[in-house]
Amino acid sequence: MSVNKIRNFAIIAHIDHGKSTLADRLIEFCGGLSSREMKQQVLDSMEIERERGITIKAQSVRLEYKNHKGENFILNLIDTPGHVDFSYEVSRSMAACEGALLLVDATQGVEAQTLANSWLAIESDLEIIPVLNKIDLPSAEPERIKDQIKDIIGIDVEDTLSVSAKTGLGIAAVIDKLISKLPPPLGKDAHPLRVLLVDSWYDTYLGVMVLVRVVDGTLKKGDKIKLLLSDTEYQIEKVGVFRPKPEEVSELKAGEVGFITANIKEISQAWVGDTIVNSKNLHNVKPLPGFKPSMPVVFCGLYPIDASDYDHLKDSLNKLKLNDSSFTFENESSVALGLGYRCGFLGLLHLEIIQERLKREFSLDLVVTPPSVVYKVKKTDEKLISIHNPADWPEKTKIIAISEPWINATIFSPDKYLGGILKLCIEKRGIQKEINFTGNRVMISFNLPLNEVIFDFHDRIKSISQGYASFDYEIIDYKVGDLEKVSILVNGENVESLAFISHKEKAVLRGRAICNKLKDSIPKQLFKIAIQAAIGSKVIARETIGSLRKDVIAKCYGGDVTRKRKLLEKQKAGKKRMKQVGNVNIPQEAFLAAIKLDS
Repeated sequence: MSVNKIRNFAIIAHIDHGKSTLADRLIEFCGGLSSREMKQQVLDSMEIERERGITIKAQSVRLEYKNHKGENFILNLIDTPGHVDFSYEVSRSMAACEGALLLVDATQGVEAQTLANSWLAIESDLEIIPVLNKIDLPSAEPERIKDQIKDIIGIDVEDTLSVSAKTGLGIAAVIDKLISKLPPPLGKDAHPLRVLLVDSWYDTYLGVMVLVRVVDGTLKKGDKIKLLLSDTEYQIEKVGVFRPKPEEVSELKAGEVGFITANIKEISQAWVGDTIVNSKNLHNVKPLPGFKPSMPVVFCGLYPIDASDYDHLKDSLNKLKLNDSSFTFENESSVALGLGYRCGFLGLLHLEIIQERLKREFSLDLVVTPPSVVYKVKKTDEKLISIHNPADWPEKTKIIAISEPWINATIFSPDKYLGGILKLCIEKRGIQKEINFTGNRVMISFNLPLNEVIFDFHDRIKSISQGYASFDYEIIDYKVGDLEKVSILVNGENVESLAFISHKEKAVLRGRAICNKLKDSIPKQLFKIAIQAAIGSKVIARETIGSLRKDVIAKCYGGDVTRKRKLLEKQKAGKKRMKQVGNVNIPQEAFLAAIKLDS
């Protein structure tokens, strides 16, 4: 088919604005699946996606449409996630498209992720078509929402379409607008082969499957290809498209989106954003710009509750890694929890999804330590090191400066909750950038340290605004901060697993809270136990667990008081000796109580 008859587009929106439902209606309208085969959220293949109503993994589908003039068109749709943690998936989808449907809920209006995804699309120079969804609801306010889109995002709203993804109202108009407004791909079949590697995942039977967008040239079964970034060569075994079921085709031409398999054994060999070229024609082929690889920003420890599950956890993490290249893990051990893994995630929802998948798909019960971020420490020998585990923290005397990641947070909320949100942001060491009012909604922009956001910020924003506020962020830079490592000591012994990094202002508060938790959870011994939080050698918080007391004077039924006193003095001296040599075993329950403080 001629490249002029191809349209590649993505659907971008805030979480829960109806992207997957609109994709269902488009597939149904173009006859991709029969009504018997249709189910809700066709492109959401994971059980957890369907259950929560969210998209985690970008999926593509090829739709074939014949318009009223009898012309055939190919529409390549790439569904995208709506949550901030998966914005790297959105950027990958946009690199393979010429246009995007900007879907906005006609009852809720522009939300934080709507704005973030719109900016991604504008930066990628895509043609944007605004679409108002849920137009059939009585609470829909199309005119007000159009004004919001115009004021906040700054795009033309004259051609805005109104649809109901649930009932199918307005779907034909969406497809006609896609064909008339979106530009066709610019590639040529006769040019040397250049293919963008959009995504890769592991299939049990076929090995690594690679989602590709052919920019120039033609890709056929049997071709020998080279992946430029990983510098590896393969022979193509299968070429196909998703309709939405995978179907084999003879070739993929310029402008088309599909998949290939080439006996690639490991997903690490198929780098997302790589350029694929023909092995026989490597000269004068410029690599495609690609896009930034995803970087984990939140780290935490995963430990099996039962130590015998360690090998099972290792196998499970390796299997998850095959289908999620953004997830990282490395070995870690803890005195209290035994052997486990230090894992890196794109955000808190990503952490929650991985934890849920380990529990459901692999039947693992895990202990999850409090999340932390990556700090950059400049040492006295001028070395700059990245640290995400307090156990690796250098001595205070060897540190010149500590930098922490900062984010630019965008919060949308009804204006009546503005006071509470501003108070929370300032409490979290935030720096206000701007406040914009549109009607009865307000957009607040704040710079915040990421380590203040990863614990409870999202929950508290929802609580303050009764669930109406939406929150989105992007990492902007590292800034030098007054940060300290706080160690927890039990009976003078440093418990490394409970150490944490905190800003100096909040160290005492968090230290005291952990000491209190441990005091309530550690069982009493025959001697007093001191629980301390310390920065270096300076103790900033302390709690004491009283000793169990054996009644040594029970046998004295009278007689001189000096006899009782002598027995008590002897007991006191014994307890003093015992304290010097006594070890305290912290039970796992106490450890869990302490780390749950931040969850």
